[in-house]
Amino acid sequence: MTDAQLAGASAPRPSPDPQPRIARAAPGRIRFAGLGYALVVLLTGTNLATPLYAAYEHDFHLSPLDVTLLVAVYAAAVMVALLACGPLSDTVGYRPVLAAGLVTAAGGAALLATASGPAWLYTGRAVQGLAVGTCSGALTAGLMLTEPRGRPARASFLAAIATTAACGAGPVLAGALAQYAPHPRSLSYLVETVLLIPALAAVAMLPAGLGRTGGRWRPRWPRLPGAHRGMFLRATLVSLLAWAVAYVVLALVPSYTAAALGRSNLLVDGTAAGSLLLVAAAAQAACRSWGPGRAQVSGLAGLIAGLLGLIAAGGSGSAALLFGAIAVAGAGQGLAFMGGIRQVNEIAPADQRAGTVAMFYLLTYGGSGLVTVAVGLLATHFGLTRSVQASAAVLAAACLLTLVTGWRAARTRAPFASADR
Repeated sequence: MTDAQLAGASAPRPSPDPQPRIARAAPGRIRFAGLGYALVVLLTGTNLATPLYAAYEHDFHLSPLDVTLLVAVYAAAVMVALLACGPLSDTVGYRPVLAAGLVTAAGGAALLATASGPAWLYTGRAVQGLAVGTCSGALTAGLMLTEPRGRPARASFLAAIATTAACGAGPVLAGALAQYAPHPRSLSYLVETVLLIPALAAVAMLPAGLGRTGGRWRPRWPRLPGAHRGMFLRATLVSLLAWAVAYVVLALVPSYTAAALGRSNLLVDGTAAGSLLLVAAAAQAACRSWGPGRAQVSGLAGLIAGLLGLIAAGGSGSAALLFGAIAVAGAGQGLAFMGGIRQVNEIAPADQRAGTVAMFYLLTYGGSGLVTVAVGLLATHFGLTRSVQASAAVLAAACLLTLVTGWRAARTRAPFASADR
């Protein structure tokens, strides 16, 4: 069955009897729900390690730089897999690629569950990154093809919200299990492995030809768009800053929370980190009708306010201020990223959209990963609290500079707000 045939079969058709209509629509709903479940489970697993970093630091004598390198290794593996497996999905179809990716995710969880040293952690995080890079494109595209009413925009929006929320839920789940259940360093990964089994079953139900174009496999090298290059780079910078803040929070805020509050509770630490992305998902849902310009401006303003609050929380030891700052930064992160990707989708030429979006993601992943490693390097030499505060100040200044230059360029109808007209 071709992609077009599948999309047509999954959409309701006129019928004198409502029962046949329901019967025809049911497979589409089941496939759509199954792919959505697979996406949520896969991405929940990617941040299970977040509240456990403090335990890894103690047990394996890791430095803050080592912790941030765990984030960078994951991001680099995602980038490699995106380049290789996006075209592969179009060649062999989504089902075999997704099955391989989910099995790889289970392997990464197993490595982390049985980790006995830093090398295991790096390997496990790299394998997790390969799994996410392998599956993310096919899962998103599969959701658009199997949306029961044939509404790809709705499927794309739900995929974005599910992605952000699942990444935020992982630290909360792992923190709760690590704090209040046995086997704190391994139980959350074992739960992830069990949850992946129904995801594999859902993938096995997909038509063999879903996504297959018949073309030959070759790496899809990303490229910058020729036209609107300035707008593209500005939108990408906004996304890079948004995810740099998210990565710093995910990598270092659990330990920063314990230092700021003078005590450690893994559920609190995980919630502090995960709440940023959970709030980001809520902000995206609440402001889904906003244009890219408004979303980017509001997102940058939220990031600035949240980062300044994070600096203040480190000195005051106030839990309320810390969580409030993370929530504000989370809303800013969600809006900034949403505005950036929408801007890129709007300005990318139709025949170059795939390559343009790939470049957007590669620059976002690569740049934010480097920022995170730099913060970890600072923390190794100057201490965690001071380094997080210093990096938050630098990121806030970068957001302010991007906001000011974007406003100035908008007056010449170049970047942010011009896309909202």
